[in-house]
Amino acid sequence: MKNESDDILYMHMQASERFVLFNGLEFRQFAHSLPSPLDSILLLKHQFDGGEYNLNVLLESAGSEAIAKLLKDNVRAYGDFCWIDFEEAEGLDELDGRELAELLYLGHTKTHLQPPFFRKLGNQFVYLAQDDGWFNKVYFRSLSSFYLMLGSLIPFKLELLKVERTWLGIRKKKELTPIPMEVISTLVPILAEGMVISFRDVKYSRAKIEVPIWVVGDYLNMDEMQEDFSDRNSEMPDLFITFSRKEKTWDCAIKKKFRQ
Repeated sequence: MKNESDDILYMHMQASERFVLFNGLEFRQFAHSLPSPLDSILLLKHQFDGGEYNLNVLLESAGSEAIAKLLKDNVRAYGDFCWIDFEEAEGLDELDGRELAELLYLGHTKTHLQPPFFRKLGNQFVYLAQDDGWFNKVYFRSLSSFYLMLGSLIPFKLELLKVERTWLGIRKKKELTPIPMEVISTLVPILAEGMVISFRDVKYSRAKIEVPIWVVGDYLNMDEMQEDFSDRNSEMPDLFITFSRKEKTWDCAIKKKFRQ
């Protein structure tokens, strides 16, 4: 029942292993929401045609120009789309056989043998997707990078899904500001439980925008997650993230105790 309407965002964070599982996150949304642009990535699994081949690791990499092309491509159609960022091209040439084996294992199984942060690469992320947007597993060297990304991702998706236009058909100026860290931090216990943001159920009024969140649990099977969430969707949300349109501020309001 793969839903390509992009109207929910599921996240389950495993803080001890520094990864987050997503449904409803696309590569272009992820890249757009990062605090700093991606400069160089090593492609572990892909069908991209514009990479640069590295003779040491026998894999293709993408610099900033190639990443710009990737952002315009339909990477969901690749099937598997897996990559790791790196700081300097010389780092690829210094990787040994064991490190290459760990990278290939990451791309093949979408899980790690050792913590997947390589000194020679200086990577901040490992991005492992199956049908990009359907199942994404992203490792973050620092979870604060995830929190900053999420604070930009939610407003970005709201702007994409509700494009307000004037009577002339001209898109209005973006209204939403990034969600500050102190508001995102209130979600941390709930992210550890597994939660769904439903963009189709956002409430708009002249004074505020209310974004509903349900706590749904831990899923690897995204078909099962979506089926179970469709059953819970009629229930009252566990909390709302609220944007004041006058004050241009965000807040988080817990409506009921979430399920443990």
